[in-house]
Amino acid sequence: MKLQGKRIAYLVGPGFEDLEFWVPLMRLQEEGAQVRVVGLRAGDVYTGKHCLKATADVGCDDVDPADFHGVVVPGGWAPDKLRRYEGVKRLVREVYQAGKIVGMICHAGSVGISADIVAGHQATGSEGIKDDLINAGATWRDEPAFRSGNIVWGRVVADIPDFCRELVNALAE
Repeated sequence: MKLQGKRIAYLVGPGFEDLEFWVPLMRLQEEGAQVRVVGLRAGDVYTGKHCLKATADVGCDDVDPADFHGVVVPGGWAPDKLRRYEGVKRLVREVYQAGKIVGMICHAGSVGISADIVAGHQATGSEGIKDDLINAGATWRDEPAFRSGNIVWGRVVADIPDFCRELVNALAE
């Protein structure tokens, strides 16, 4: 198990992309990571775009970014909601500034934009945020998944296997 002893914050919000949430989360657990689901408040239950449910273990204002080896932001409609909360931006920004891994797939890059961490990086995600990433100072790459510095990028649902592989390898270092 490559990620034994690693603690990962895993964001969730309303309208998360079900597969981008559950598949990488389970993959991290399969590798031995301790995953804490972080929402706006502990106990909040969120419904994904395709009606799967996820419950927050803890609220974003109640976590210390120093407690984690990385943070993952799944896509869907949730990133557009989550990017509005300072606690979410603080968590992502401080994990990034500490040189730890930030994983973002599909629309998750919008959280990275609001956390002010994408400038100077190569980036991918949903075509819907391509211009936003470029305007925030990133260089667009139309590839399934890759690492740029301490950010792991994934493009869309079909690229989840590539995203998981990059994410696990980055967190295992």
